[in-house]
Order: sequence, then structure tokens, then C-alpha cells
Amino acid sequence: MARYGMLINCEKCIGCYNCVLSCQDEFCGNAYEGYAAAAPIEGHNWIRVIDKERGRFSKVKMAYIPKTCMHCENATCIEAGQDNAVYRRSDGIVIIDPEKAVGQRQIVTACPYRVIEWNEKEQVPQKCNMCAHLLDRGEKEPRCVESCPTGALIFGDLDDEESAISQILKQTASEKLCPEFNLEEKVSYTGLPKRFISGTVVYKDKNECAEDLEIELHNKTETRTTKTNGFGDFEFEGLEASKSFSLKISKPGYKEKRIRCNTSVDIHLGDIYLLPHV
Repeated sequence: MARYGMLINCEKCIGCYNCVLSCQDEFCGNAYEGYAAAAPIEGHNWIRVIDKERGRFSKVKMAYIPKTCMHCENATCIEAGQDNAVYRRSDGIVIIDPEKAVGQRQIVTACPYRVIEWNEKEQVPQKCNMCAHLLDRGEKEPRCVESCPTGALIFGDLDDEESAISQILKQTASEKLCPEFNLEEKVSYTGLPKRFISGTVVYKDKNECAEDLEIELHNKTETRTTKTNGFGDFEFEGLEASKSFSLKISKPGYKEKRIRCNTSVDIHLGDIYLLPHV
């Protein structure tokens, strides 16, 4: 029996909302007996895209984090439901029974991720069910995954070593959106936005960009290097928050530059001028 899960690559997500729209197209106004009551036309998002603005002028970037039901092994919604109103299938998908869950509003607030919606018309809690009705009739993936143009959403059998999701997880470090919840979520992430340090290096005497110049960043536990591009720009991504780093820029014939940074926020250093040795 399969054990389904999803891997979300935030670096590939472009915030197009195709996943949101395809989910709404599948469930809004459409009831699937035993799986889900019809979702309302407005107000429900069983998958959401969180827009995260990063940096500040003059270096601002956007990151997007798709968020949906995590289909937790230690699901608090199952505990909150009465009379088996919420249950886990043998394939790991957590389902809210559209009949047994009627009137059980406490299921909504039981989810620490806040991804369960309340359907006022049907008086029932609702959430992503990984399009279980489609999987049961032979489809290979949920609608959100099918509609993602960049491949940011990867779905499959976590217990099948040959599945695409298993192959990627073997090669890529993944993390949970909120590991502190300790719920053994079956939805994991790569590329979650962290801190960055960036800047532009300029030769002061020539008043030109320093192209292809190696930049070194280090702290007590790690050292990273990168090179400037054709415009003198460099960037270090994926840094831990609230850590102290030292930036080193050196070039024969120029005075070495050292800059101390703390990633309590994203850092853009602007133009960094290298002065020639006199």
C-alpha cells in the first residue's frame, strides 16, 4: 500500500496561483460522496500561497510558500473529531468525513497550521484531501500538482524507492514548515526562504564593476564562497537567522575589505568600493 506525501520546492514556486485555482475548480460547487461536500464558491482556499517579501530597498525579493494540509501522522484534527469524523486512510491521507463531521467546528481550531476551513452552508469543516477521489479512480496526482507549471509540487509514494519524490528526498535535504509542532507531517519543503547577504563590488579607481571576483563569507561553523557577476553583484542565500558573519573581499593591488554582518534581517550592503594600494 502506498504512503502518499508531497514535497514543495519554494525556489521553483513563482506565485502563479495555478494550484489554488485548480483546487477551487475541482471542489467549489462539486460534492464527492464520502470524500468532501461541495466547497463554497468564495472564501475557501484548501491550498494557499504565502507571499513573503524579503530584503529592503534597493534589494527586494519575493518568495512564495504553498501551504496546505500536512496530512500529519500525529494529526490533532483526528484527535479533535468525534465518532471518527476525521480519519487517516491506509495510504496516509487524512480525510474529514463530510457527513460525520457536520457541526463539529472544533476540528477547525484543532489544526495548528490553520488550514481547515469552515463551510457555513454545509456546517462542516473542510480541507485538502490530496484529491483522494481522483487517486482512487486511477489518477496519479492531485489537481494542484498536475497544474503546477514549474514542478514546484511533487507528489508520490514515500515508501516506493523508485518514485520521483523518494528519489529527490534521497538527494535533497528537506524540512518541515513548522518542525516545532512535531506532527510528523507528510508534506515537506525545500528552499524555504531564509536570510541573504548581498552587495555590489566596485573598483574605486576605475569606477567599474568588479566582475568574477571571489567573495568569502564565514562564521565559526562554516565558510562559503561565491563570485560576482558581470555587474559586480554577489549574493549568499539560505543563511540562518540572527547569526554573525564576516565578509572578506580581496584583490591583488587593492586593500582588503572585511565587513561584519548579522542576519537578524536580510542584508544588502549596496556598493562596496575597493581602494587601490597607494
